[in-house]
Amino acid sequence: MLKRDTSLTTDQKALNFNLDKYKYGTIVEIGAGQEVARRFFSVGAAAGTIAKTMSAYDMAVSDDVYGHVDRYVSRERVLQMLDKEFTKVVTRVGPSRPKNTTYFAYAATVTARSFKQTNECHGWIGIRLQLHPGAEPSDIILHVRMLDNDNAQQADALGILGVNLIHGAFYYYQQPEWIVECLADGLGSDRIEIDLINFSGPYFDDVENRLMNLHLIRSWLTRAVVFNPAGEVVVPGELFYRHPVMIMRGHFKPLTCVNVDMMSSALNQFQEHTALEDSQDKIISLAEVTMNSLVRDDNVDDADFLARIELLGSQGYTVMISDYLRYFRLRDYLRRYTQKPIGFVLSVRDFHYLFDEKYYEGLEGGILEAFGKLFPDNTVVYVYPSRPSGTHASDQITLDNVQVPANLRYLLEHLKVNGKMISLTPLDDSHMHTDAAEVLEGLRHGRGDWEKEVPEEVARQIIEGRLLDYNTR
Repeated sequence: MLKRDTSLTTDQKALNFNLDKYKYGTIVEIGAGQEVARRFFSVGAAAGTIAKTMSAYDMAVSDDVYGHVDRYVSRERVLQMLDKEFTKVVTRVGPSRPKNTTYFAYAATVTARSFKQTNECHGWIGIRLQLHPGAEPSDIILHVRMLDNDNAQQADALGILGVNLIHGAFYYYQQPEWIVECLADGLGSDRIEIDLINFSGPYFDDVENRLMNLHLIRSWLTRAVVFNPAGEVVVPGELFYRHPVMIMRGHFKPLTCVNVDMMSSALNQFQEHTALEDSQDKIISLAEVTMNSLVRDDNVDDADFLARIELLGSQGYTVMISDYLRYFRLRDYLRRYTQKPIGFVLSVRDFHYLFDEKYYEGLEGGILEAFGKLFPDNTVVYVYPSRPSGTHASDQITLDNVQVPANLRYLLEHLKVNGKMISLTPLDDSHMHTDAAEVLEGLRHGRGDWEKEVPEEVARQIIEGRLLDYNTR
């Protein structure tokens, strides 16, 4: 199996690129200096590579060059920049350049740390490039968060990232996973976070962007990626900003009717308990899947992953894939973007995940520290009841009678009394017996009773698309 060369430094990448006389383009950067251009100029031989560099910090100047935009640090602005700059470089120098030249435009619009600001430091970065002489261009766009604490360090990180993107786009285009992996070269995960990447254009027509974004997590470039119900990758900061969030964690293999009722019941009580009256307070219904449930023998089953995204999306859920095992870590992540109420809904069957102390080994304060970080403000856990298969309708396991270790009973009581854990009343109690593992086993044998335990549209998609190993035996 081929392996990517990880030995090249940032300067070596820049110099190798400069020495390739058949690659030529423009670098424009707004918001954090001319750090990418500086990298190429400082190593020498940039005259044969860079046609122009530019910054347009004043909004009026920027609008005059690229046209008006509502948000200056946005995907729309970076695409405007790429459109303008790529067209210019091809039309202006194309007639005088060798016929086998391939052209590019690199653009970045960011808001970095300044001496006055404490706001989120993030940006949109992209490259438009020809991968063969005369070919229609293709794009790679990404959203980045800068994690360094001062402007100089953030600018330096952006310079390294830009070199990595330009170099990787040209030299690794046949292995798009390598493009993702190379973005962190010379940086690591403590200086940048990339929470969205998008490949488009003729050369990347066959690239599955959902898998590329999953690879961001695998490459330690982010802890989570988010998909809207249409299956499109979205920027978490834009989606969650100032919105209440209800999270349902699970494998969703497959999504069952009991999952649907869990979320519906939780949203019903969440709305009442939090008294959301502002019309802007649209609750985000989030189905979250942890990475460990997607990995088998250190590999991700791509078809399995895509099936779960599509089935959840068909029921209107926003989907998050994350590597957060502990609930309070996920809450911390969401608190970056919203101070609105957060709710978790889980089945009483999964209650042991919260009250098993082994999950909190390594925390100085153990389970008490974990719960202290999960419930410091308007965060609530809603617990959905269960009825074991074959038992009487009255034989329910609920928040009020669930068994926890003896030494944690008073902790549970404390959380209940203080409204941090709330028992849910199902809207539809006819599926409380459903076991997802039995449903999965059933669908692998073809049509049958399992179809009654999943939403109608989910059953249809599983059967027609032969998803989740349907009827393969």
